[in-house]
Amino acid sequence: MSATDMTASEIAAAVAAGSLRAVDAVGAALDRIAAHDEDVGAFTDVLAERALARASAVDAARMAGKPLGPLAGVPFAVKNLFDLQGIPTLAGSRINRDDPPAARDAALVERLEAAGAVCLGGLNMGEYAYDFTGENLHDGPSCNPHDLGHMSGGSSGGSGSAVAAGFVPLSLGSDTNGSIRVPASLCGLFGLKPTFGRLSRARSFPFVASLDHLGPLARSVADLALAYDVMQGPDPDDPHCAGRPAEPVLPRLAEGAEGLTIAIAGGYFAEHGEPEAFAAVARCAAALGADRVVELPEAHRARAAAFLITTTEGAALHLERLRRRPGDFDPAVRDRLIAGAMIPASFVAQAHKFRRWFQGAVAELFETVDIVLAPATPCRAPKLGQAVMSVGGEMLPVRANLGLYTQPISFIGLPVAAVPVWTAGERLPIGVQVIGPAWREDLVLRVAGALEAMGIAAAPVARL
Repeated sequence: MSATDMTASEIAAAVAAGSLRAVDAVGAALDRIAAHDEDVGAFTDVLAERALARASAVDAARMAGKPLGPLAGVPFAVKNLFDLQGIPTLAGSRINRDDPPAARDAALVERLEAAGAVCLGGLNMGEYAYDFTGENLHDGPSCNPHDLGHMSGGSSGGSGSAVAAGFVPLSLGSDTNGSIRVPASLCGLFGLKPTFGRLSRARSFPFVASLDHLGPLARSVADLALAYDVMQGPDPDDPHCAGRPAEPVLPRLAEGAEGLTIAIAGGYFAEHGEPEAFAAVARCAAALGADRVVELPEAHRARAAAFLITTTEGAALHLERLRRRPGDFDPAVRDRLIAGAMIPASFVAQAHKFRRWFQGAVAELFETVDIVLAPATPCRAPKLGQAVMSVGGEMLPVRANLGLYTQPISFIGLPVAAVPVWTAGERLPIGVQVIGPAWREDLVLRVAGALEAMGIAAAPVARL
């Protein structure tokens, strides 16, 4: 088996056993990137020299008999809003290219490398993370490796396409309104949006401070759990992640879904989608023996309030850039931010008030169930450049609506695993959200792992 076909767990085990050198795993990844990324468009910065030096250090440690980390020799890459020492943090923009190089890696990059992983570079993304398509005006689109004429999803498009293409077995993305789960759904990957405040955001470029989450994408649930576990822990550099102790989940994967009460999201989450979205949920539910239907109350208002908070907080963050360099923004991003700057403060206050109510209402729901299943996206990956899509017989703008099922969940910071479901004869997958109560990443990953073990969810490497 080629190293580029291996999962992160398989690479780490082989490196620890001495049957695979870290430099060979990294070299194979760099070769595959060189051969195919011109077509895929996943990377904006490939840090080959850094990566090979780091891999050599891992191999030297093994030869010296030193203990290796649980991700020893595993290549990974990060959305280019994570700081990487020595290069500017682009955040998908033209403007940030004029910034000085980052002085230090992002906290999560440091934690992965402390566990032995090897960072290969920065990944393409939607400008300032305000995107669901994976199309970047400045760097071009990150394409869907399973069909290069289709979208990877955004805004962590490069994070999705890099893993699906077999460039790396693990990547990091960010999720404000769905930007991990949408690429996971469209590219056929497992993705984890942890509970808000669970993983440190230190030294990453923000979008919406009250909604931003960081998390991993991978081709197996074990890889998600492995990466998640090494990234956990308090960080005084992120006030939202300062006090929560680590709660490892990898040892609990073997418990599976046994004994859990699993329900299907109805109402809003059973509308506005194409048949394949609901069929994927039904398939997962049947495999898990779940037939109870529950409703997240006022989910459509939660999405509207998430839109409002997103655009106003984003506008406040970028106001000075909008004044100084309006012509250097993607016009679609610029116009949404300008609109956000003009929203009355009373509207924002009402959105936050509703958010508190919705959070409480959903918490009450989770007193009666352990897990809720819902579609991740309303359809499979649209074509590159496609402006509108048919959703439930209605034509809707693609850019704004690929996240219509993800926004109400990130709005209240709940943990979610996206799992990829394939249909025979289809080149493209579609994802299902496995949603749990706050701080219960163990539950969502146990259910995701059960679906993987049953063969319902799978994340194959694309054949480029």
